[in-house]
Amino acid sequence: MGKIGIGMVGCGGMGMSLARGLEAVEAAEIVGAYDAAPGKAAEMAEKTGGKAYAGLDDLLADARVAAVVVASPQFAHAENTVAAARAGKHVFCEKPMAVSLEQCDQMIDACAAAGVKLMIGQVCRYHAVHGRVRELVASGEFGKPVCMVVRRLGGPWGGVFNQHWRMERGMSGGNLLEINAHEIDFMRWVCGDVERVYAAGGRYIDERIDYPDLALVTLHFANGAKGLLHSGSVSAIGGYGGRVDCAGGSLFFPAIWGADGGIRICKAGGEETFVAAGDIPVANPVAHELSDFVGCVIADSEPPVPGREGRAAVEVGVAAYRSIDTGEPISLPL
Repeated sequence: MGKIGIGMVGCGGMGMSLARGLEAVEAAEIVGAYDAAPGKAAEMAEKTGGKAYAGLDDLLADARVAAVVVASPQFAHAENTVAAARAGKHVFCEKPMAVSLEQCDQMIDACAAAGVKLMIGQVCRYHAVHGRVRELVASGEFGKPVCMVVRRLGGPWGGVFNQHWRMERGMSGGNLLEINAHEIDFMRWVCGDVERVYAAGGRYIDERIDYPDLALVTLHFANGAKGLLHSGSVSAIGGYGGRVDCAGGSLFFPAIWGADGGIRICKAGGEETFVAAGDIPVANPVAHELSDFVGCVIADSEPPVPGREGRAAVEVGVAAYRSIDTGEPISLPL
């Protein structure tokens, strides 16, 4: 079987990162690229050997393109995905899936109607610490999860990330979607479906944005476990870590990655052990998720992270914003 022809939709920093990941996928080949800024498409084409297209419809009309990787800004995810599906192309869409539930539903419905695959790029499922935490909890050897806490903290947008569209929740999804779609998905992956959300937060430092730069989000899982997501771009000292306490033991990951990355593991009444992130063997996460996507196209199987999973992360984020706005707990589904 020949290689799966891939069209890149969005050729900025994220698009380039995904293109590099595709280089390691033997069954895939980038054959075309489109970006609203033509210069970026030309740069992508020069680096990958594909063809730069001036319009999305032109890329989608290329018979060599069997699937597209959507890496445009979030506000364009739904439009690009629906267009690709209607053209009969399979879709890998970077997270967050979209900036609203209505857009998520448009994407899911369009792909279902066209009979094409839709996978969402929740790449943290492929990272070492995230994956090992999930594996340990899912094994059942620590008992049922009782509480999960994740913090992801940093400062305001700056440098190459300082884009005008990132300042508007309607275009970026705000921190809870653009950034924390990862953490929400991670917490759901470990603890299951969320049935109620209560959040507190607001805008404290960054006057450029129209969404909270601090959020404390309480998740009530359907299995009875409780969760807390500490999200913020108000911190001079950043950090990314958390813990899962189960009925029969605990997992503490003070840092997800970096020199201090790893997991402290202790069963109730037992001795604590530590597994460094660097000692957890994983393939390149971006290449791995894209390989899985291409594999599901070839095998005609369900994607590992289908559209409904991407939508579920967006739903929790939307509920958290609603709770911050109203001061009330929000029940799911919305």
